[in-house]
Amino acid sequence: MKFPPRMQQLLQGLRRLPGVGPKTAQRMAFHLLERDRDGAQALVVALQEALRGIGRCGNCRMFAEENLCPVCAGASRDTTLLCVVESPADVIAVEDSASYRGLYFVLHGRLSPLDGIGPAELGLDLFASRLAAGALVEVILATSATVEGEATAAYLAGLARRAGVRTTRIAHGVPIGGELEYVDGGTLSRAMVGRVSIDEDREF
Repeated sequence: MKFPPRMQQLLQGLRRLPGVGPKTAQRMAFHLLERDRDGAQALVVALQEALRGIGRCGNCRMFAEENLCPVCAGASRDTTLLCVVESPADVIAVEDSASYRGLYFVLHGRLSPLDGIGPAELGLDLFASRLAAGALVEVILATSATVEGEATAAYLAGLARRAGVRTTRIAHGVPIGGELEYVDGGTLSRAMVGRVSIDEDREF
């Protein structure tokens, strides 16, 4: 069945969301139009307000309504530490872990020349400026363990080294509660290479 133009436009718009295929987009559209037109209107308003009022932090490129995001504007953060992540969702994940009190730099992607994503698209001119400012003691690279993520980490590490800033990489290995027989070879290999010593007085 061929939908009218406005319905096709709605379906195409919904399919731009990650993980939404033709059938899911159709179910969403039918639900909004049949049962929740008030909800659809509220969604329209929320999207318009977000597009108008949300930009990127001038320091870390995290989503923000002001020039600085709450993390960069906070007085209690350790300004000598900078954790580089691929997406705003990664910032939320690290913050939820309550294991880090430094600042962030959000790439909004990873290096992928075939997709036209280079240093400029990742805001690495701003990253270089942060390095050159001289306040950083350590850069923590928290990019993904994919080929592109590793290439991005290597590139960032080179920039940090040239600026004389210590660079570390987050550990990737066996998850808590995981059993070795179910862990893939690549993860297990990384866990073995990244093994750490156990202090005698360490508690388990």
